Amino acid sequence: MLSSKGEDFRAFWTERHLSTLTTVRPDGTPHVVPVGVTLDVESATARVIASRGSHKVRQVLAAGPEGAFVAVCQVDGARWSTLEGRAVVRQSPEEVADAVQRYARRYRQPRPNPERVVIEIAVTRVLGNV
Repeated sequence: MLSSKGEDFRAFWTERHLSTLTTVRPDGTPHVVPVGVTLDVESATARVIASRGSHKVRQVLAAGPEGAFVAVCQVDGARWSTLEGRAVVRQSPEEVADAVQRYARRYRQPRPNPERVVIEIAVTRVLGNV
C-alpha cells in the first residue's frame, strides 16, 4: 500500500520532522501531542517510542487488545502527510530496541528510559500531498 506512494513520500517520512500523534479520549475529544515517528514503508508500520505511563500509551492500552484508532501527522511548509491506523503497545525488549534503533536513525539516540514502550501503528489510510 505505502510502497506505491513513491520516493517523495518515502523521503518525507525519512527527513527529520516532528509529528503529532492524535488519540481519542473516552469522552470523544482528541488528545494531540508532539512525537517523533518512524515509518516502515514496506510493512506499513509507524512507530512512536514513549514512556509506559504517558497518557498516549494509557489511551492505546485502554482500547484493549485490538488497539485504538490513531493518527500521526507531519507538516513541513506546504507539504504534509497524515497516517491513520490502529495502534497497539509493544513492550518486549526486542521490539523496544528495534523502535529505538529506528528512532535514532531518523532523529538522534534517545535518552535511556527503562519505562520505554512502543506505540505501533498498522497504517490503513494515508492523507496528504506528498
